[in-house]
Amino acid sequence: MEIEATSADRNLLLELKGELDHHGARDALRELELAIDAALPKKLVLDFSGVTFMDSSGIALILRAQQRMQLLDGSLLVRNVPQQARRVLDAAGIGRLVTIR
Repeated sequence: MEIEATSADRNLLLELKGELDHHGARDALRELELAIDAALPKKLVLDFSGVTFMDSSGIALILRAQQRMQLLDGSLLVRNVPQQARRVLDAAGIGRLVTIR
């Protein structure tokens, strides 16, 4: 799992690439935390267009991002979710908790 971060005007874009499974999630969570701590964004966008596979570890990553953004009084948007990952998110009802486009 690779994460590319772009930050400007308290907006943080994290582009995820690769497999978001239990092996990649640990490093991805650490990178997510570091990027949020560095940028202190008001808006966080997680772009899943490069995710080739996702299991429930991806749900944990999204929920952690949501918790962190709530602490910062910010917002979270998850976008460009591939079909396989979208099925995982839909099955868990994550769309009721976060904005997914």
